[in-house]
This record gives sequence, C-alpha cells and structure tokens, in this order.
Amino acid sequence: MIGIETNTNFLAKIVFFMKNPQRILITGANSGIGEAVALEYAKEGVFIAITGRNEERLAATKKELEAKGATVDARVLNVTDEAAMAVWVKSLAEDGPIDLVIANAGVGFGAGTKMSLHERAVKTFEVNVNGVFNTVHPAIDVMKQQGHGQIAIVSSVAGFLGLPGNPAYSASKNAVRAYAESLRGTYANRNIEVNVICPGYVISRMTAQNKHAMPFLMTSEKAAKIIVKGLAKNKARIAFPFPTFSLIRTLQALPYFIADKLLRVGPKK
Repeated sequence: MIGIETNTNFLAKIVFFMKNPQRILITGANSGIGEAVALEYAKEGVFIAITGRNEERLAATKKELEAKGATVDARVLNVTDEAAMAVWVKSLAEDGPIDLVIANAGVGFGAGTKMSLHERAVKTFEVNVNGVFNTVHPAIDVMKQQGHGQIAIVSSVAGFLGLPGNPAYSASKNAVRAYAESLRGTYANRNIEVNVICPGYVISRMTAQNKHAMPFLMTSEKAAKIIVKGLAKNKARIAFPFPTFSLIRTLQALPYFIADKLLRVGPKK
C-alpha cells in the first residue's frame, strides 16, 4: 500500500509540473511566439530561462517578464552552438529541475534574400533542425535524471507538406515535427512528455517579411494562449489556426497529382 501511495504522489507531482511548470526554458524568446509564451507563463514564483541572439530585444523581454513577477535568466546564445547550449541547459538544472523546455528558435528566409538556394537551405537547417537538437538533447539528459519533464518543439503547419517557395523551411519543419512525434513515444515511459507545436501565420518579425497574403493571421498573444493550454493538456500536436490546419490536412488527403497542382498556385515566400 505504501508503494502505491508513493507512486500516486509521484504521478501527481508530474501532472502538477505539466499544468503549472515552475522552471521553464524557452529559446528564441526575444520576439514573436517565444516572447508571447514566456509572458503567458510569467508570474510570481516562476523561473524562466530565455535565450535569443539580439541583446537589446532579449533585455526588453527580460524586463517585461520580471515586471510580472518571474525570476529570469536571459542569455545571448546562438542555438547552433552545440557546446554552449549544453553547458547552459545543464547549468540551469544544477539550481533545480527543469519542468518545461520549448525549442522555439527558428528562421525563415524569404525569396528576397540574397543568399543562394544552397546557403539558404544550410542556414535554415542549422537553426531549425540542429538548433532543436542542441536544445532538446541536453534537456532529455537532464529530465531522465530528474525523473520528469516536458519538451515542446515548435514546427509549423508548413511542416506537413512540401510547400513551394521556401523548400528549406518546409523541409526543416517537417523534420522537427516527425522528430518530436517520435520522441513522444520513445520517452513516454520515462515521464518525459513531448509535444509538437504547429502554428500557421502568426504576427512576428518573420512573417513581417512576407509580401503575400497570410490568411487567418493571428496575434502572438492569442497563439501563446493556445500553446499554453495545449501543453497543459499534453496534446501530442498543437496545430492552429483550425482553418489553416484543416486545409493542409485536406491537401494531404488528396491524390498527390491534385494537391501538387493546387499547391503551385498558393502563396510563395
């Protein structure tokens, strides 16, 4: 009976940390979805570690989080730096368990960039894929040791199909979506929950570069509320807005020769 009660208490603690994470790490948190999610979690008693590449914007985000009562560790780091990310993640774990890690940092280069197709693909994968690995892998090591944790990887609705106009972005987001979904099953029996976040168009510095129409464009604040609610419920996929995701799923269900023709007339970055 004592063993059952102890196990029940342990599971209750895991549920609490998922619904009320007290120590959170978010990459790419100096703007857009990352910043909005950090602000959604910020309150008295919560510790939030954030990273980004722009020192000025990161400092501004830190100030906003602290104004809401959170304790903040803000580091100017590049997620492509494997060694630096591993040191940072593991150093945070020395001060207490990491309940939630959100691998959010990402890039998307529009057609107007002066980079070659090859350069664009390499740089996109460095951040969107390797950056996720550099965040998630040390986090998994930490969570296995502490016995619990939750990891959210930010993909995109563009990660469900090869969308024209930005092949590297679609491919990179497809890769991390599949990786997150595989990790979810792999670590379920280790009390490590893994979720994939697939936003559509959300107002951010990245979407500000787009010249084409962006249907169902959503504010980062609204996106953050959807994400936080979905993580609390441990949803496998948190995909939004619903009309955009439904359209993508419909295209997936069509014979590919039809979907191919329809995709070619869609908006291109």
